[in-house]
Order: sequence, then C-alpha cells, then structure tokens
Amino acid sequence: MKVLVVGGAGYIGSHCVRQLIAAGHEPVVLDNLVYGHKGALTPEVPFYEGDLGDKEFVGKVLKDEGIELVMHFAAYCFVGESVTEPFKYYENNVVATLRLLEVMHEVGVKKFVFSSTCATYGVPERLPMTEDLAQAPINPYGQTKLDVENILKALSHAYGLSFAAFRYFNAAGASVDGSIGEDHQPETHLIPLVIDAAVGKRENIKIFGTDYDTPDGTCLRDYVHVDDLSRAHIAVFDKLSEPGQAFFYNLGTGTPNSVREVISAVERVTGKKVPVIEDVRRPGDPPALFADSTKAQTELGWKVEFDSIDKIVETAWNWHSKNPNGYND
Repeated sequence: MKVLVVGGAGYIGSHCVRQLIAAGHEPVVLDNLVYGHKGALTPEVPFYEGDLGDKEFVGKVLKDEGIELVMHFAAYCFVGESVTEPFKYYENNVVATLRLLEVMHEVGVKKFVFSSTCATYGVPERLPMTEDLAQAPINPYGQTKLDVENILKALSHAYGLSFAAFRYFNAAGASVDGSIGEDHQPETHLIPLVIDAAVGKRENIKIFGTDYDTPDGTCLRDYVHVDDLSRAHIAVFDKLSEPGQAFFYNLGTGTPNSVREVISAVERVTGKKVPVIEDVRRPGDPPALFADSTKAQTELGWKVEFDSIDKIVETAWNWHSKNPNGYND
C-alpha cells in the first residue's frame, strides 16, 4: 500500500517508516521538521517538507503520490508546554489535523491511522487500563488527542472514513541497528535522560516522589518499544478495507516499571553509575499507569517483542552511544 506518514521524520514516525518498508509497503514522508530530523529519514523514501495544515500542498502530495492511507504522527506532545501554550497545541494538533482530514476527504483518501495517547484517559479509574475507561484528560495535550478521536468518529459516520486510533503509553527505545533513535529538544522522556546522567551529559537524574503506594515508592509506567508500537499500526491496515470502520487500541506491555527500575536497567546496560537526587512529587503524576493491550493482541495478532526494560534500554543505549549528540541536523 502507498502510505503517507505525516511526521515521518520524528521519533515514532521514522521508526514506523522502517517497519512499513519491512512489511512491503511504500511509505512517503511529510514533515515540517519543527521537531523532526533529516537524519531520521530513509534516503530512498520520498520526502516532502511542509505543514499538514496546508491543504493545497498536502492535496498535491496525496494525488501525485497516489496515497491510499495516511498515518498521523505529527502532533506536538510536550504535556507541560501544552499547559502554558494551549494555542500552539490546539492549532497544530486539532486545527491542522482537521485541514489534513478535509483534504483527504476531498481527494478520496479514506483510510487513516492515528497516533493517540493514554493521556486521553487522565487519571484512570482502574488498572490495568482498558479501552472502555472514561476519557477525562487533565491537560491540553491529552484533550487535543481526544478532540481528534471525536472528529474521526464523526467523519467515519458521515463520510465512511475508516480509521484506527492507538492510545499508547511510554514510547521508548531505538532501532536495533542503532541507525535511528530518540532525539527530542527538549528531552522529557525518562530513559534518554537517565542515559545522559550515566554518561555525564547531565549532573544527575531527579526522582520526583519516593513515597507513592508502589513497591519501591516511585511512579510506575508502561514502557513499550517504538518498533513494537509501529508494528501494531501496520497490523490494523487489513481491518480498514471496508468504509466506516472505527477502531481504538491501547498499546503497552502491561508490565510497568518504576523510576528506580529504569535507573537500575540503565546502570546494568551501560555499566555506569547514575547519580540520583530524590525530590518531592510533581503535581498531577499518577502513582501508576499501565495498559491492558488484550484487544490489540486478540484482534490484530500484535505481540510485544521487547518484553523487558533491559531489552528496551539496550536499544536506546546502542543509539545514544553511536550518536552522543543526537542527529547532526
């Protein structure tokens, strides 16, 4: 299938491009490079630099490339920034995505795969988290993702758009060969921050809260490898063949790791001691978040290949040790 990957120069999008090629599909990348990297692009894959909200530009790409399905990884995703700069997040994550969906409708592209998030649930009613939980986001980032999910439901009903929305947990790791990986500015994800502390790029890593009701007192999160995430997005393609299909899936390993466990894994993998400072809790951090991915496993045949935190950290360390300064663009 000819697939347009919007945000395909970003962290998850670039890994999905590699998985699309491995599965025999033909990806095309569209990215404005605000957070993406030219170094994450696959040279043989067509690349268009531009904004997903530019209808004329996107429409030309869809028609010229004969696109059959669009995958969306182009959201802004910094939770704290979404609180302080909500205009930025609603403009890109909702308004620009709506323009993309409008032009897809106009040119007749009726298949869409959306990168959503467990942040649409807010503080969960129960654990592990299933798809039927109430969705009550506690920040604008999560709200913008939920807004798009609701737009997709309406378009599916009105126009026969077939879509899948994947609500995933803590994306982590890098490609096994170390050729692409995680390079955010600013970096907010725990594993790369701990690696930076291990190699001396940061003075230390702070643990925010050591008195949670968890086995070691620190927060529990569900770390799922970026290639595992990508494979799930591709596994849903066959289910989108009929008009008006709508699917929602949680993606996680179902086995959470604490902050201390992640730090210990980085120390084992790198052989380096990580300097740690214990600090007070941050407002809004739930004690635990982890997925029940039974639905994806049952309906898509999805399996987690990176089933331990050490395996995930090994791939991250491979990337960071080969690219100590990230991408050079």
